[in-house]
Order: sequence, then C-alpha cells, then structure tokens
Amino acid sequence: MNYRHSFHAGNSADVVKHSLLIALVRALQQKPGALTLIDTHAGCGLYDLGGEQAQRTGEAAQGVLRVFAEPDPVLDAYRAAVRAVNAGPEPQLYPGSPQVLAQLLRPQDLLILNEKHPEDVQALRVAMRGSPAAVHERDAYELWLAMLPTRTARGVVVVDPPYEQTDERDRITATLAAAHRKWAHGVTVIWYPLKDRTTHQQWKNKLRRLGIPKFMVIEHWLYDADQHGIYNGAGLFIVNPPYAFTQALPPLLESLRTTLAPDGHQGVLTATWLDDQAA
Repeated sequence: MNYRHSFHAGNSADVVKHSLLIALVRALQQKPGALTLIDTHAGCGLYDLGGEQAQRTGEAAQGVLRVFAEPDPVLDAYRAAVRAVNAGPEPQLYPGSPQVLAQLLRPQDLLILNEKHPEDVQALRVAMRGSPAAVHERDAYELWLAMLPTRTARGVVVVDPPYEQTDERDRITATLAAAHRKWAHGVTVIWYPLKDRTTHQQWKNKLRRLGIPKFMVIEHWLYDADQHGIYNGAGLFIVNPPYAFTQALPPLLESLRTTLAPDGHQGVLTATWLDDQAA
C-alpha cells in the first residue's frame, strides 16, 4: 500500500491520528519536565486541500471537513490546530504532524523532524520556517534508533510511514524491538493503514511476540465489514501511553467514531491492550 501524505491530507485517518496525538502530548505535559518529540516520517508539514494531489482523492470531505461541519466540542482541540494554519473559517490548508506537534511545544520541549523524500523535505523546511524544529534528511529507521535515548528524560517518537515498501512492517517491528531495548520507558506512536483484518492480525501477532508491556492498539474500522481492495481505516500502536491519556480516551474515541462514520455504517473505533487480544 502506498500512502503518501499529500494524497490523503485531512482524511479520516488524519483526524484520528492528530486528535490522539494532541491528547497524548497534552497528557504528558501535565508534568513540567521537558519532552523531546520526534517525527520519523514527517512529510511536507503543510498541505493544500485545494491542490491537485488532495483533490484527486477528495478524502478531506470525509475527514476534516466533517469535523468542521459537526462541531462536537470534544474535538475543539483538533479544530484549533487546523484553524491555526488557516486565515479563514473553513480549512484550506491542513497541518501535518510536524505542524501539530510544533503548536504543542512549550519552551522546554524539543521537536526533531525527519523526512527522506527530497522534494518533501524541502517543503518541510519551508513549512517549519520560524519554528524551533530541527529538520533531518535521513533514513527514518536509522534516525529513530540514533536519537534514543532522548536528550530529555521523557519523549515521544511518532512513526508514520507511507507503507510504500513491502518490508515496511518488518522494518518497524525490528526497529521497535531495538528501540525498546535502548529506551524501554519511552512513548512510541506507530500509525498504520488498515486494508484487511487478516493482514493486520498477523502483524499484531508478530508485535506481541516482542514482549513489550503497556502496548496499546487503537483501531478505526470505517465500515461494518471489510471493503475488498480498498482502504478500510487506520490505527495507532502506542507503547507506554500515559495514564491521563488512557483515562480520557472513551469520549474522544466515541466522538471520532460518530463524526467520521461513512453513510450507512456505524464504524468501530476501539482502544485495547495488545496482551489482552487473542493470538
């Protein structure tokens, strides 16, 4: 599956991912200690919803535009992050994870961004001009390990690849195992698209065998049954989610599910622990 950010900016997966990232970082910021935020596959940082690539898919209509049309107050923080990069009331631009994370920074926090695609990294540098972010152009998995342990006592690594390579899941699994050995207490967030339940279950079985405790699985299935050959949803793996985040999840997940459910479908958005799922 090829999932270049620019084609899917502002879709349902972005809404869920960025809503949860905001909640996660804010939960960690309840403590005053500095955070290091690392985005291994940062993309362009900012996307034009009226641009050719976003218009080709039109996915923002079922994502960010739904959130703005149905203003559930539970999603106010997400809407505020989108409004921050727009001059008017309706979103014309969409903030990628680098922009969302930059908005959350406190003076003591650090932001490290990485993007290997030559055109995207140039766009990222432009989008992040004026921010305190450090921008790298390296192999994402090499950078992930090189930055651990973080300079600050606490940190978050966000792994959000396009899944262009057939071995992407294997590289994530191997790098996560090595990263956990170096940085067992750190928070890691791994985004993934959902195409079918069988493939996803096989990956979860491999990840379970790593033996990592406190491993949360958040799954957003858009349709009530798999739609053959298409994108069925997306989710997040989160290692070491803070307690304040997990306790605040139920109303946020329900709001996201109801807002994003396609016509004629209820959709499913759940948060469970990997150890509690059958192999």
